[in-house]
Amino acid sequence: MTVTMTIAPAAPQDVAQLRQLYFDVYGHGYPVALGSDPEEMRRRIDDPHTHWLTARHDGADQLAGSVAVQTDPGGRIGKLVGLAVHPEQRGGGLAGRLTAAVCADAFAAGTVDSVYATVRVVTPGPQQVFARNGFQALGLLPNAVEVAGCESLALFARHADGVLTRRQGVDQVPGALLPLLEAARRSTGVGYGRPRAAEGLARPVARSAPVTAPMELINAPGFVRRRFLEHFPDPGERFFPLHLPNTVLTPPDGAFEAYADLDRSAASCSLVAVHPSPAAVAGALEPLMAAVTRAGADYVETLLPLADTAGLDAFLAAGFVPSAVYPAMRRIGDRFHDYVVLSRTSRQIDFRTTAVSEPLQPYLLAYLTAWTSTYLPLSEVAP
Repeated sequence: MTVTMTIAPAAPQDVAQLRQLYFDVYGHGYPVALGSDPEEMRRRIDDPHTHWLTARHDGADQLAGSVAVQTDPGGRIGKLVGLAVHPEQRGGGLAGRLTAAVCADAFAAGTVDSVYATVRVVTPGPQQVFARNGFQALGLLPNAVEVAGCESLALFARHADGVLTRRQGVDQVPGALLPLLEAARRSTGVGYGRPRAAEGLARPVARSAPVTAPMELINAPGFVRRRFLEHFPDPGERFFPLHLPNTVLTPPDGAFEAYADLDRSAASCSLVAVHPSPAAVAGALEPLMAAVTRAGADYVETLLPLADTAGLDAFLAAGFVPSAVYPAMRRIGDRFHDYVVLSRTSRQIDFRTTAVSEPLQPYLLAYLTAWTSTYLPLSEVAP
């Protein structure tokens, strides 16, 4: 007798089985509230901006799989999260079917121009699922998350039809980004023209860089978000899709305020915005990193426009490494603008346990090149 697999929207009554599914797949190490916090799960199921699908065999008393796309209508972008297939159901293509179905739902709504996913690289399977569903590899994020130990992730994205043909070109970029752009061209075929290396860039940070006054860290989500909106009332000034700050970091003199999404369970932190500008943190990122590390985050990332040479330079000079480039990430008018993910980790990076597929190989080499030029300056390497 043929058993039918049904893919359907998640419902509030599925929460208990969803939690069991994520436990069966990840154990106690799943760091995302979508698969572990019942209140957050119910909120997401009821959220009109979240497309959440489940799969089950007809008549079965447990779920076979789950996946969701959380969308940011203002940023016109979605994030695929929570892709899980029960261990007993693997090998039958269910992960691919779920991915195809949830992406079809998200793009059909007409509110997103792209969908991205951060993909585990402990095995090649997840990378293959996304590649077969039209996603392109955009970079590597070393030590990005604490799951069952510290893991690196890969960034993949899929664009709606016609988006990539309406990108805004960039004439110059920091020289440290050129290997990443070449890796993207080799992996995806997406061209970045021939931008020249911008002049006047700061040299890579020395490992003995001086530390200024300790950074003050305020972790009060409600207060932080109210103040964030006061400083950035225009939605166009606060582009970091699907991230809301819950923490603000500032020096004692208040010269700047850095807004961050700090996730202690995943041991990661996203720097969402800096007031008055990203370049304002130049020279102060070392104490900022120290404060974030003390708060429990071993991995810090930020997102900047490829055209923001000053902001990129400030982070590059503080030891951040170009990790991924997201073409046509943001729509402004009728054009799309490219963005760069820069990251820094306080843990030793170990790629021996990663399964880097062919589309990710250029990014691995680009990351190693950038990391070496940042932390192993030629003047310190014996001939």
